[in-house]
Amino acid sequence: MGQGNCNTGKKKWEQITERERYKIEALCQQGLAPAEIGERLGRDRRTIEREIGRGLTLQRSSELVEKMIYLADVGQRKHEEKAANKGRGLKIGHDHALAGYLEQKIGDEKWSPDAAIGAIKAQGLAFKVSICTKTVYNMIDRGDFLNLSNKDLPVKKKGKKRPYKRVRKVALNNTKGRSIEERPPEIANREEYGHWEMDCVVGKSRACLLVLTERMSREEIILKLASKTQVCVNKAIDSLERHYKNKFKEKFKSFTMDNGCEFLDMKVLETSCLNDKKQRTICYYAHPYSAWERGSNENANKLIRRFVPKGANIDRFSKKDVKRIETWMNHYPRRILGYKTPLQFVA
Repeated sequence: MGQGNCNTGKKKWEQITERERYKIEALCQQGLAPAEIGERLGRDRRTIEREIGRGLTLQRSSELVEKMIYLADVGQRKHEEKAANKGRGLKIGHDHALAGYLEQKIGDEKWSPDAAIGAIKAQGLAFKVSICTKTVYNMIDRGDFLNLSNKDLPVKKKGKKRPYKRVRKVALNNTKGRSIEERPPEIANREEYGHWEMDCVVGKSRACLLVLTERMSREEIILKLASKTQVCVNKAIDSLERHYKNKFKEKFKSFTMDNGCEFLDMKVLETSCLNDKKQRTICYYAHPYSAWERGSNENANKLIRRFVPKGANIDRFSKKDVKRIETWMNHYPRRILGYKTPLQFVA
């Protein structure tokens, strides 16, 4: 077959192989031009020219005549050196859709990398590339994302959890409160809906946030209080009873709190403001210095701090702002719920 009748298609997006380099060396020795070599190998002329330039080496003949010739082993060695210097490719590759999804969820919607990755499978989303949570953290650390940095991440965990110890079994300021030790197993084991943990998030102003976290579903209710006092807390619980009316006892079967002064009026918290002063719920108090006994509540407070940093003036947050934070938390997928949101879990 003549050179003009060559019907080999040109290769695209494929690097020259070692075998092809030795063919190029042989064809160069025959005196063929780069365009002719390219047609023989199905390569573009410029590809052959670049390869020849890469492998050119000064050689001296037996007559001591120096000449630049192409050597395949030299071209292969330089190719391997450049490949080694390039480093590993990004696991996310050219999947711009996945990169955009992660930047939106982590950067704009304030999700954690684990929540963003977990939601992909839970919601049945499809991308070209599949990566894990650790890979996302590594990519953010290296600065692989255009619009993401470590400033967009929640607090990273460092090391193992510290061992928890109860300092004292009885709160000296709350000797009449019902201890968490009296709490039934179905509450402790999160087997039943309707058992809540309660705490306050404070700032530099008198106003604070009353945070209620349902133990089984991690559903959140956040209420703004004028001050961190028993009167304001009692009024907030009364407002919930007026809102839910007869369904209050089903939704709020119990509250577990710390021994802060704002929660010490157990009788008022448990007594209905609508139904002839009958008991509407039951209260339990955690041991002193044992925030881990209200772990769901403490984790919820960390999420709230992404919107209300420590030292913030809570007076400046309107009820709409607080409601927006509550809605975000109830639509935030949790690993412990199989990456469902609290509202999906309740439904």
